[in-house]
Amino acid sequence: MTILSKRRMKDMKLEGEKVLVRCDFNVPMDKSGNITDDSRIRASLPTIEHLLKANASLILMSHLGRPKGEAKPELTLAPVAKRIEELLKRTVHFADDDVVTGKKAKQMAADLKPGEIMLLQNLRFRKEEEKNEASFSKELAELGTAYVNDAFGTAHRAHCSTTGLAEFLPAAMGFLIEKEIDIMGKALENPEKPFVAILGGAKVSDKIGVIENLIDKVDVLLIGGGMAFTFLRAEGFEIGQSLLEEDKIEMARELIHKAEEKGVAFILPVDVVSASDVSEKARYEIAEIHRMPENGIGVDIGPKTIGLFEERIMNARTVIWNGPMGVFEIDIFAEGTKAVAKAMSKCKAITIVGGGDSAAAVEEMGFAKDMTHISTGGGASLEFLEGKVLPGIDAIPEK
Repeated sequence: MTILSKRRMKDMKLEGEKVLVRCDFNVPMDKSGNITDDSRIRASLPTIEHLLKANASLILMSHLGRPKGEAKPELTLAPVAKRIEELLKRTVHFADDDVVTGKKAKQMAADLKPGEIMLLQNLRFRKEEEKNEASFSKELAELGTAYVNDAFGTAHRAHCSTTGLAEFLPAAMGFLIEKEIDIMGKALENPEKPFVAILGGAKVSDKIGVIENLIDKVDVLLIGGGMAFTFLRAEGFEIGQSLLEEDKIEMARELIHKAEEKGVAFILPVDVVSASDVSEKARYEIAEIHRMPENGIGVDIGPKTIGLFEERIMNARTVIWNGPMGVFEIDIFAEGTKAVAKAMSKCKAITIVGGGDSAAAVEEMGFAKDMTHISTGGGASLEFLEGKVLPGIDAIPEK
């Protein structure tokens, strides 16, 4: 059985049920408590609307921030309830209950009628949530009759609301998790070839598992970002003052060798942007990789590397990208990241952006609408690409 055979909402009778729905409403807010990006809330709407059409009553739940088991007023989900109301144009009853499943929440859940929605208070106000203690899972389960997990962003965590509930109630995946595992799962299990993976970000140590898993599946690995310099050092290049994980040089060498053995094109930068420091006022130049200045810091891939990467992306049929090509937060060092996003937006391949910084970059640069899929989970998508079991999905029974 594969992850693709997990139970979905269409496999369950949900008409008239009281459904607990785990969403990912961990949204950014300003100091006044205004939501500054509601994309995670919007991502949960297809599941919510489907259940409303089925005349179910909905008990929505999520965490927000890191209250560490304490009721912190600044981390209340009240602004989220208000935003869902605005998006759905219908009342959302907010159970403002510091113990989450206290008297107020229980009464509200008991009174909830088909087609009505309520939202529980921040799940992490209870310390039992992150410890996955059965007592809290049971308290949550007693509020409803069925459970749908639609929070891909926390699917790599074994918490009461992501795995514990599935032990007490009939459970299924929501549309968002379905989409994530259908698109990424198919790309990993049965990709259209050539299959190109682009990996960036700061550290090799963050991506070792991903590279090891992808080497058996891809035709091409394009390596950029700070992590490229450990690989370049492993190949014998001088890298100036660039980011280096000394203790990972041997591992980098082994991964390059493994790729060669498997016939995978393992492509490292041939030129980089070398800067005097990592700031907007830095002096910088383009440096061939065999002529890296002694005091230079590699902050982006160079134009020749961009050309090499673009060519591979344009010829691909499946592209997965995780991690920026440089310090993209600083405009002058964002060219490589921008070029990768642009090439992916123009190519005819299935294009998947694996959450985190790459997703943020694609959104910010205006290429999001041209991608096949942008993952909503940073850590979860990384672990998925590593081939790890995600507890929140594993807990869902087979069809």
